Amino acid sequence: MTREIVIISGKGGTGKTSLAASFAVLAGPTVIADCDVDAADLHLVLAPRVLERHDFMSGNEAVIRPEDCVACGLCREVCRYGAVVESAGKFSVDPVSCEGCGVCVRLCPAKAIDFPERNCGEWMVSETRCGPLFHARLKAASENSGKLVTAVRRAARHRAEETSSPLLLVDGPPGIGCPVIASLTGATLAAVVTEPSVSGEHDLARVLALARHFQVPTAVCVNKWDINPALTERIEAAAAASGAKLAGRIRYDPGVTAAQIRGLSVVETEAPSAEEIRQVWRRLEGGAPPG
Repeated sequence: MTREIVIISGKGGTGKTSLAASFAVLAGPTVIADCDVDAADLHLVLAPRVLERHDFMSGNEAVIRPEDCVACGLCREVCRYGAVVESAGKFSVDPVSCEGCGVCVRLCPAKAIDFPERNCGEWMVSETRCGPLFHARLKAASENSGKLVTAVRRAARHRAEETSSPLLLVDGPPGIGCPVIASLTGATLAAVVTEPSVSGEHDLARVLALARHFQVPTAVCVNKWDINPALTERIEAAAAASGAKLAGRIRYDPGVTAAQIRGLSVVETEAPSAEEIRQVWRRLEGGAPPG
């Protein structure tokens, strides 16, 4: 049976994707999914070669047919998002501002507004040095990323089952919203990456509560722990009290940035933190990190 480890964080900037890239290298050939679709960047380190592209359709957008429009202006009056614009007596819809509510479509007296499904981006299947990568790209101002996360994760799961892969490694989104829920539910283990800051402590508590709600076992790793050792100890104590396991600590290391500039994961370099990352992975891979 395929184990699914999802790397998440309560907030952005904790080093989640940097660790996910290192874990992908350490795991050897495995199936990888980048479910941080709003700001996907795992590809910057894994250098994928795209094999497949699939359109991601979600929601609808209003499109005025100029030849049928009678220029009554009612659509502009009823649009609460200011998406309908007029130029030289002709009306059109700004696709970036349109929220797809459909009010203009329903009220247009000339029935001159189409309401097609919106193309919000694409999801891709790629080849990397660490195994197949399933990832995505949203278009500017596009939403519904929870639905896209589900599409990416479902395709990755199918590949893992199809190839009898022992592991599916998922780089999840930050926060606790819909995209996180879509990447977290049903996982074998949630590896939560946090940092010793006030916001890191606060958002870790929220994401651990979310994981408990969906009954997903958790392991916590404190990245850049040495910038505030006292807060690190407090965070670890709170995590353990909440039922999470402790996967380890990783120091603040400028070598992480140096590795990224070279397009490498940290464990592919001689960075001081590389061995600490290997230790964290061994605990996660074993399925029972020490408490």
